[in-house]
Amino acid sequence: MQTRMDYYKVHPKVYSLMGQMEKFIKEQDLDPVLYELIKIRASQINGCAFCLDAHTRDLRKMGESEERIALTSVWRECPYYTDAEKAVLHLTEVVTEITVQGVPQAVYNEVLQHFSEKQYMDIIVAINTINNWNRIAISTGMFPGCKD
Repeated sequence: MQTRMDYYKVHPKVYSLMGQMEKFIKEQDLDPVLYELIKIRASQINGCAFCLDAHTRDLRKMGESEERIALTSVWRECPYYTDAEKAVLHLTEVVTEITVQGVPQAVYNEVLQHFSEKQYMDIIVAINTINNWNRIAISTGMFPGCKD
């Protein structure tokens, strides 16, 4: 396999801008494990092998269980996620596939049962950031191991 381009070299400002988004998210009070779950679920939906590989590795380094990592795509069918995590995983799905149904009021309300409006916005920015990364990685032909 071969990447289409090394966007880091071709347009370093893009990488810098995306890095600023990551820095912003990390400065908020979003749980790092939850952020990795967001990254994994969005990457699964988008079919981004590069990001899925990277973020499952990151979650393992954080000490997360194999069950929670492996079953993220079927979070509804297993007991390994908290209600707050389930709400965010649901939001991740509808935002990632926003053209299907938008963000239903019930999903919004579900998230607000566990998070403040500010945290809701932090989560939206986190979801959008990984979706941007996925689109960059897929569009430039990145694959697991291409940057190792």
